[in-house]
Amino acid sequence: MANNPGAKKAIRKIERRTEVNKARRSRVRTFLRKFDEALASGDAKAAGAAFIVAQSELMRAVSKGVVHRNTGARKVSRLAAQLKKLAAA
Repeated sequence: MANNPGAKKAIRKIERRTEVNKARRSRVRTFLRKFDEALASGDAKAAGAAFIVAQSELMRAVSKGVVHRNTGARKVSRLAAQLKKLAAA
């Protein structure tokens, strides 16, 4: 356990940061779920709108350091492929 002031402060900072990052990660997952639901409905227009929002949320999470840059790019790429597949059908 931390026994000096610097370590105790670091623990407090980490706890606060963890809460913020949890909220950010949850927000990203919400928009990804909304995109999946729009995709499942088969509505290309709604899926396109949901894709734009999900993409921006993912990239925002990347810029905040919640998600790694490559992870964000991979997820956006897969979402775009799903959207393209729906539009082609």
